[in-house]
Amino acid sequence: MSMTRSELINAMSLRFPHLGKEDVEASVSILLEGMSQSLCQRRRIEIRVFGTFTLNHRPPRIGRNPQTGEQVAIPAKYTPHFKTSKELKQRVNMQAGQIK
Repeated sequence: MSMTRSELINAMSLRFPHLGKEDVEASVSILLEGMSQSLCQRRRIEIRVFGTFTLNHRPPRIGRNPQTGEQVAIPAKYTPHFKTSKELKQRVNMQAGQIK
């Protein structure tokens, strides 16, 4: 199961009832936009006790079209990468073990 942006906003609104839903929505938007901009500038994002966002560089390569078998040039690109913190891994494993 995943959490959507609107579910995150609803959960935060319930957790912080003194904030209006519009304020929570704006906060989430500002946070995500700031993270996106940092990654676009190839800057690393570290959120303690949560994890680290970085960019992985994928060099250009030759691939194949699966339908025709024809060779296709695939350009170099950057892909976002998330590495969980040790604390988050431990917390997830403890709670996942209780769900069984």
